[in-house]
Amino acid sequence: MRHASIQVRGLMTREEMERYNALMDVGAYLEDQGRHDLAHHIQREVDILILPAIDRLKEKGRERDRENLRYMIDNGLLDEDDD
Repeated sequence: MRHASIQVRGLMTREEMERYNALMDVGAYLEDQGRHDLAHHIQREVDILILPAIDRLKEKGRERDRENLRYMIDNGLLDEDDD
């Protein structure tokens, strides 16, 4: 089973994290039993589950970029026309 990054896991809600942990436990058990065919389905569910957290991470990055741009404009490091 592939784990989500620490950054993504850090942005998951409590409910998402509980579901993520449960799915990972089931997936690990299935892999231990050699049932990789079933573990594949669990991995797909994990991939779907983490999408909202990935979106939150992307938005966080976009907000940081906007703040950096405002800082550069406010401090004369960049003209408003340069963006």
